[in-house]
Amino acid sequence: MNKIVAIQADPIQKINPKTDTTLLLALEAQKRKYKIYWFEQKDISFINSKLFANVKELKLFNSEKKYFKIIRKKNFNLSNSKLILIRQDPPFNIDYINSTLLLDTIKKRVKIINNPGSVRNISEKLFSIKFMNLMPPTIFTKNFNEVINFYQKHKKIVLKPVNGYAGKNIYFINKKLNQNALRNYLRKTGFVMVQKFLPLVKYGDKRVFIINGKVMGAIKRVPSKNSILSNLSQGGKAFKINLNKFEKKISSQVAKVLKKNNIYFAGIDLISGKLIGDINVTSPTGLTQFKELTGINLAEYFWDKLKLK
Repeated sequence: MNKIVAIQADPIQKINPKTDTTLLLALEAQKRKYKIYWFEQKDISFINSKLFANVKELKLFNSEKKYFKIIRKKNFNLSNSKLILIRQDPPFNIDYINSTLLLDTIKKRVKIINNPGSVRNISEKLFSIKFMNLMPPTIFTKNFNEVINFYQKHKKIVLKPVNGYAGKNIYFINKKLNQNALRNYLRKTGFVMVQKFLPLVKYGDKRVFIINGKVMGAIKRVPSKNSILSNLSQGGKAFKINLNKFEKKISSQVAKVLKKNNIYFAGIDLISGKLIGDINVTSPTGLTQFKELTGINLAEYFWDKLKLK
């Protein structure tokens, strides 16, 4: 079989080469003599019982300016890949679901990371229901009255859309509750995760990297001034950090369950020693920042443990 890694991701020209984890993983694969075929969701088609993609064969460079060159474009039978990486960013919508169903047709012939069925079945927030004992007080609802009851009990709460991503559409209710605004928010977003606010978020959260069922490290992400959002895409800054014994124990519990569910690479977030419910399995990020802060390239471990022949 050809030494080809096919990557389903966002458009190559739109990624940030300084911070992008997919690029880091692809550069390591290229270093190991794999050809890199890059494609988007819109490029895949199931024809004559075969799954094809209009791919770009890339030459990648470790540079912030010119970081890729398109060698050629071709229509490629994805079954001829050595490995397929699912790495496009959410939103996890019907197109995302359809792409996992199409990739399901070849998953017995080609290794796919993360497993498309597992990505489809693991809601990045709802899956945390399995770990309620590790989380701050949390409910999942779209009911206005349930949110009001939760607010009256905890005073400061955070609402996150169940299908949200990258810190977008987070709704913080502090001292003053605007009921009309809350109704409009719920009408727009549907089901939400409602969580007791953890004030120590101002000092940052810890993004934990899980690879092949093992806790491999973490970075601290600190919100910008006057923000509660620590996501790097929302202005948060990354710092070197070590997990304490309790945080390692929590993370290991989640890691074991993820491995049983065929998730190879994931990211989870902790605040004040609590899992805050975001279990990132679609497109985990942060490996580039971890490498810059620690000198450790977890992309090497990622490929080592896959043991591709």
